[in-house]
Amino acid sequence: MRNIIGIGVLALALAGLGCLAPSSSAQTEATRAAPPAAQANLPPPTDVPVNIVVLYSSGVGYFEHVGTVSGDATTELRFKTHQINDILKSLVLQDTTGNVASVIYPSQDPLAKTLKSFQVDLTSNPALADLLNQLRGAKVKIDSELGKLTGTILGLEKKPQAVEKGQIEVWQLNLVLDGVIRSLRLESVNSIELDDAHLQQELGRALAAVAQARHQDKKPVSIRFQGQGQRPVHIAYVIETPIWKTSYRLLLPAKPQDKASLQGWAIVENQTDNDWDQVQLSLVSGWPISFIQELYQPLYLPRPVVYPELFTSLKPQTYEAGTDTPTPSAKTELKEGDDAPMAPRAVEPPDNRTVVGKKVSTTHESAARPPVSTRDKVTDAIDKNLDVTASVASIASATKLGELFKYTVANVTLPRQQSAMIPIITDPIEVEKLSIYNPSVLSKNPLTGALVKNTTDKHLLQGPVAVLEGSSYAGDARIDNLPPGHQRLLSYGIDLQMLMNATKNNQEISIASAKIVKGVLDLQRKHLFAQEYLAVNKDTSDKTLVIEHPFRQGWKLVEPPKPMETTETLYRFRTSVPAGQSTMFMVKEEIFQGETITILPADFTTLEAYARNAQIPKNVRDALAKAAAIKQSMTDAQRQADQRKNEISQLTQDETRIRENIKAVPPKSAQQARLLEELDEHDKQIKSLYEEMKTSQKAYEQARKGLEDYLKNLTIEN
Repeated sequence: MRNIIGIGVLALALAGLGCLAPSSSAQTEATRAAPPAAQANLPPPTDVPVNIVVLYSSGVGYFEHVGTVSGDATTELRFKTHQINDILKSLVLQDTTGNVASVIYPSQDPLAKTLKSFQVDLTSNPALADLLNQLRGAKVKIDSELGKLTGTILGLEKKPQAVEKGQIEVWQLNLVLDGVIRSLRLESVNSIELDDAHLQQELGRALAAVAQARHQDKKPVSIRFQGQGQRPVHIAYVIETPIWKTSYRLLLPAKPQDKASLQGWAIVENQTDNDWDQVQLSLVSGWPISFIQELYQPLYLPRPVVYPELFTSLKPQTYEAGTDTPTPSAKTELKEGDDAPMAPRAVEPPDNRTVVGKKVSTTHESAARPPVSTRDKVTDAIDKNLDVTASVASIASATKLGELFKYTVANVTLPRQQSAMIPIITDPIEVEKLSIYNPSVLSKNPLTGALVKNTTDKHLLQGPVAVLEGSSYAGDARIDNLPPGHQRLLSYGIDLQMLMNATKNNQEISIASAKIVKGVLDLQRKHLFAQEYLAVNKDTSDKTLVIEHPFRQGWKLVEPPKPMETTETLYRFRTSVPAGQSTMFMVKEEIFQGETITILPADFTTLEAYARNAQIPKNVRDALAKAAAIKQSMTDAQRQADQRKNEISQLTQDETRIRENIKAVPPKSAQQARLLEELDEHDKQIKSLYEEMKTSQKAYEQARKGLEDYLKNLTIEN
């Protein structure tokens, strides 16, 4: 025997060698593996079949089981492990004349925590030596090379053992035999039998817990009813389910005078562990709020370790109540509208028609009709066009459920883990064929499409649409949720018979209005954008074209004055394109943007430019021209003052140079006299320039004061 053995090998070895008492261990493991009903000595389970199924497009399903029980009874439902949280959150039970006694389900304690609760801890997959160390003090019966021994485990240790190329360490099992300690090589032991029945049970239960952890996908939930006599019981719950889906067949007529029709199929999946046998199936298009909360997994919070205080205890503390008050739980009630089933359209089913698990047979043969060969029947069928409306009829009644919409189908049979397509809509519908052009989708061609108006009384859930024209496939489309009375565009192909050109556009900017209010020029600029759409119809029949044009926030539509419809991102315009001709469609938009200019600090060039702009009214231009003239005089005076200031600065620098030169020449020399004369001349020039600068500054201030007085109360509105 190897000195290290895993749990699985250990279990097989112990069981095979009789280490565990067979009767006791088997009984214990059977008890652990038994369903909750057997553990609680409950009556045999009674079948309560599912009767009502409501699937929501939000990914949850409501299931109601209805059945009859007699006396004290128990029924068992099985769920996937991840569904138990939904069961604990939503399970509703009713015993019409009795009582609901209890609901029992397997615990979901973490495996590590469960294993640590046994006397034999298998958490870390211990080797045989580690396992025997846990059993120190246990009485065992051992079959070894030395014979059969009965004693008490003292412990295990490693001892060196000589081999050809050195030495190795081997495990030695130390036993107490009648007061004598003996040591056995662990590899010489053939079998070990526990002599303690309680330890045998603990080890068996720990192994059973490990085995059960491998089968966590399905959980039985047992419900016990108490009462007398036969009586109906109800079980209802909400669990996660695949969303039910819809797909449509839009049947366009071959002749324009004929009506189009729509077929809607619901795609449902029974992913539960229960067969649906003649259930009432409801399909609801709506999004009730649903969530998952961890209720099944036991949760343990870490708690602080508190040590006793080694000083005088504090007095008990009292605390005031908080200001927050608990919010009462809101009870929501879903009021259902008139749920009376609507009579489905009378359609004679063909021979051997199957409707979701229910087979309906009819006979249409006439005794007077002569026999026809099978080949002739096939030839006749080929000569006729496919009529997809002849054999499909809606089997669902439709009702409005508050803000939701519900399809109800009676007597649905669908085995578990199976899917089905159920016809829920077979109604005529209003359809107009047209071409749809959006340059961001396809720049040179429009798409072949249709304007579909929901003239049925049913809510059409979003889904794919297979379009058939006459008896031929025309393309695929997608449609969004479409309530009754609403209309929606859909496209299913490329219209190669019509060419488009949307490359020509231009934008113009002009001044729409101008006014002056207390010295502030207020302008309104108009931006005009024009987009041309050229459509060339090469087909032999007239076509209706829908053009999708981008919608820009703030822009106003000028031409055409009103679109066919408007969305958050685009306009839709409708126009006709005659056969073999071209049509130019123009879209014009405008936006006004304001601009304000304070005239006093504005420069002369800006004022002069606006004064000459013919788009501005004449009285405003005249006022701007006068302000520009005053502004010009201010500019001239300021320029002259700045020029004199610069000249004074230059002369001052020259005077500094002259004074330095005077210091360098002999006193009372001719050169000194000439420099003094030059210095005197500079003083005279500086004095004159100061006077001229003051005059220019005064002229600037007077002009500015005049402009301020002029603009102070200047208001010109048109």
